[in-house]
Amino acid sequence: MTTKQTFFLLLLIISVIACKPTAEKAPVIEPSLETMIGQMVMVGFRGMDTTSISNSFLSQIRKGYVGGLVLFDYDVVSKTFKRNIQSPAQVKQLIAGLQKQVPTPLLIAVDQEGGKVNRLKTKYGFPKSVTAKYLGDLNNLDSTAYYALRNAQTLKELGFNVNFAPVVDIDLNPVNPVIGKYERSYADNSKIVVKHATAWIKAQQDYGVLSTLKHFPGHGSSDADSHEGVTDITNYWQELELSPFKALSNTPQVAIMTAHVMNKQLDTLYPATLSKKIISGILRDEWKFKGLIFSDDLQMKAVNKLFDFETILKKSIEAGVDVLVFGNNLEYDEQIPEKAVQAIAKMVAKGELSEARIRASYERIMTVKQEF
Repeated sequence: MTTKQTFFLLLLIISVIACKPTAEKAPVIEPSLETMIGQMVMVGFRGMDTTSISNSFLSQIRKGYVGGLVLFDYDVVSKTFKRNIQSPAQVKQLIAGLQKQVPTPLLIAVDQEGGKVNRLKTKYGFPKSVTAKYLGDLNNLDSTAYYALRNAQTLKELGFNVNFAPVVDIDLNPVNPVIGKYERSYADNSKIVVKHATAWIKAQQDYGVLSTLKHFPGHGSSDADSHEGVTDITNYWQELELSPFKALSNTPQVAIMTAHVMNKQLDTLYPATLSKKIISGILRDEWKFKGLIFSDDLQMKAVNKLFDFETILKKSIEAGVDVLVFGNNLEYDEQIPEKAVQAIAKMVAKGELSEARIRASYERIMTVKQEF
């Protein structure tokens, strides 16, 4: 074979290798607008197991209208302890059954602060818990770590991945009907609050449970209950109430829950959950907070009495809320997920909300779900 023939043979071999098809990459499937919105919806429901949950509600979960669920032991509307929690084995089976309904794992949340705000009670077979005030008064980090670790381990074993705790409100009003009265704050001192909340967060990090600081920008000084009606803290709120949130905001695996308080020192028009000045202005723009922002229950009367359903959705999203929480316990509406998704999708279609804003929350949610 001549040198020229050899050269052309090499060229032929190289061209064959170059043209050899490589393994095809799976196409990237863009989520639909409805899918992205659905991930923003967290809702409460009735049922002790998947067989007792209505087909209508399960259908909405399967359609992707729900990104998260919140469990309760007490049903406020029916005034019975027949909601979602009966025993450790039952709760674990319920959560596992719900996760099987969806391709994208659900955020499964509970208000497990301990003491008086305690869904996993000893009467159902769960470990004893104590109030934040008890731990703050004791002011012993070993004790706080003990209860925090036991609580976090329980949550993990059951399948919860979000705890709406710790409360980092400062106890500025001991007779506060929603914080002080229930001993939900560690102390009237910011440093003590941060110290014990840090121990609580660390325990939940160890067990892969997302901590949720509440209630931003501070509910400890209020003299009214935002579950019951308008809660104006303008004349009571102090700037120091922001300090625990700021100190803990960049801790890994931490989210923040908003309060429905009206604080005219920060926004003269809207309660915090619906306020872009308070939520995005402080958390995102000033503090550069990258984590998830949960609303407090959007069925609470502090917002429900002032605004209609669509306005609450629009203003919460504009404010910067990522996860729209409907406890579905102060009132019960099984169709809330579908109603919320359709209402928000219409707002995007009309140009009242941008798809980019929805996508930003969707991506934050999916990042958290991948981490957990």
